[in-house]
Amino acid sequence: MKTAPLDFNHQLFTFKDSLQKFAFHYTKDQEEAADLVQETLLKAIRYAKGFEEGTNLKSWLFTILKNTFLNNYKKRVRLRCYMEETFNIAMNDVHSNITYNRGESNCNLADIHKALDNLSHEYYYPFIKYFEGFKYHEIAEELNIPIGTVKTRIHMARIALKKNLKMFSGQFRVKNAS
Repeated sequence: MKTAPLDFNHQLFTFKDSLQKFAFHYTKDQEEAADLVQETLLKAIRYAKGFEEGTNLKSWLFTILKNTFLNNYKKRVRLRCYMEETFNIAMNDVHSNITYNRGESNCNLADIHKALDNLSHEYYYPFIKYFEGFKYHEIAEELNIPIGTVKTRIHMARIALKKNLKMFSGQFRVKNAS
């Protein structure tokens, strides 16, 4: 004779604390242990029809918990191996397809600083703030000017920098590999 579903569910939850301690023994983390117990109880409810009365319910639950932990662990190991292999393949592709930009060595950092120093403060400050990652509206609030003015000043700074660094412009173009 099978146990009534409500009685079975009640019996399941009487072992929750024991399952939690057992799960922590495997995971060494309270949240992971709680997740493991929850998954165990869900599986027990799902497969309750297969549970025969007279079988040791606690032992059955602990077996489900242990098997669930081992299956999840195997999945994580396989995923980690797959991710490492994918990363290694990607890195090999990157290294085999890499090309070096000779413009770096031809464009002197001092020239860039000189070009920046030639900018007036009204163009320099918004450009540098934008370059550092600030948003237009943040720069506008800090300088207490309209956002359109910030955009214009950044645009004008770019034009001036291009003009002052024109001697290097041909060195940064991508050349055809054919």
